[in-house]
Amino acid sequence: MPAPQLRIPGLAKPPAPRQAAAQRAREWLSELFSEPAQTRALTGARRWAAFVVIQVAAVAAGTAVMLARFAGSPPWHIVYAEDLGIYLPQALGHPWQLLQSYAGYLQLVPRLIAQIVSMLPIRDAAAGFAVAGALVASGCGLFAYHACAGQVSSRWLRAGVGLSVVLLPVAQLEIADNGVNTPWYLLVALFWALVWRPRTWGGAWTACVVAFLAAASSSLALVFAPLVAARAIAAPWRARDHAVTAGWAAGSLLQAGVIVGSHLSRSGALAKAPRYYTRDVVLPAFGWHLAWHLRSALGVTGAILLVTGVLALLLGLAAITLGSKCRVFIVTAVLTGLVFTLVSTILGWGAPDRPVTLIAESGSRYSTLPILLFDAALIVAADTVLLRWRPRPQAIAAVVAVTAILAVGWVWDFRYQVGRMNAPAWSQTADSWLSYCQRNPAGSISVSFPDYWGPAPLSSTFSCTSLNR
Repeated sequence: MPAPQLRIPGLAKPPAPRQAAAQRAREWLSELFSEPAQTRALTGARRWAAFVVIQVAAVAAGTAVMLARFAGSPPWHIVYAEDLGIYLPQALGHPWQLLQSYAGYLQLVPRLIAQIVSMLPIRDAAAGFAVAGALVASGCGLFAYHACAGQVSSRWLRAGVGLSVVLLPVAQLEIADNGVNTPWYLLVALFWALVWRPRTWGGAWTACVVAFLAAASSSLALVFAPLVAARAIAAPWRARDHAVTAGWAAGSLLQAGVIVGSHLSRSGALAKAPRYYTRDVVLPAFGWHLAWHLRSALGVTGAILLVTGVLALLLGLAAITLGSKCRVFIVTAVLTGLVFTLVSTILGWGAPDRPVTLIAESGSRYSTLPILLFDAALIVAADTVLLRWRPRPQAIAAVVAVTAILAVGWVWDFRYQVGRMNAPAWSQTADSWLSYCQRNPAGSISVSFPDYWGPAPLSSTFSCTSLNR
């Protein structure tokens, strides 16, 4: 007969294997949602005023930097893509109808920007879009600086996270200084919002608003559902820790309703994803012009293999040697960027099939998040080395090396000419509208724009009375 089981008072029963595995997974995930180190609380009106002034100054400086990044024609001389063909005409024709679908989903922030721009004198519309786009990018960079505090302890390296957003090497190709592409910056801010555990309600509400705006402006915010689920498992169930989840959920529900109501089906070829990921995400990860020089020297395949090898070596060594917290973040950042590329390819767009030149890359907007997550992973690794070995020389060397790698793209690609700035000057369009309306005060103007998902162009109409002189 088997020996009787003895129960010793006070001796805890070992957890079941399934419970033990769940506990290990929860502990592993909790590394991704680390609470920032305690900082001195702001007290007194003077300190709060100084804090606000510094934040405003930082956003203003980032905005000026964004506007200065175009060589040749400046961004306030044109109105770009859907800002001209869809959002501005519809804001003029149907004011404050912000929940309209375009391309099968909702773009809340671009429509809100267009609505505000429509209130300006019509000749100032291009400047309005450019400044609004630069403001959003700069604000997202500042938000990333604050929200990465749980992963990056050094203020200088946190500044590097913020700068990586403002100085993104491929930004000028499509997303910089316009309204239509602001969601791509918001998606970067959404990633940081979801891994941040703010210590104050002010931070929690800010993260909530960022998450809502990102989800209500891009259907690709739904890609972050696994990260939201991981946060629900790992973060303590306190209202402040899950305000960001509520913001993302509210924006996603609004987005889902618009998607379902649009009745537009989109599909692409998953087989195109590897080509796009290697050629348009990995290759320019350290800089747009550097990538082209490597292509000239080694060929496209050789250049891709070189950059892939460098990234794999740096991030692989960091993941293996620098502990679980760094490892979890690197794996999450790289996988998020990869899944983002796969999903965006499935949703159907033709960028992988279109030619890429030094001044034009169709679909470069889809590379924004994956590239910035590579940057974030390198900065987190450098911060981990700094915490572990400071003030040893190898810690300083690691920080200098990462900074130098990222600075190649930041400096080399700070300012250059791109093909999209060769569009007709906005002043010509504005003058033609005003001239027509002067002759026909009660008339209306129709603007056509290609429908990339339908057989006929899209047309938007507004009355001359809606134009501000």
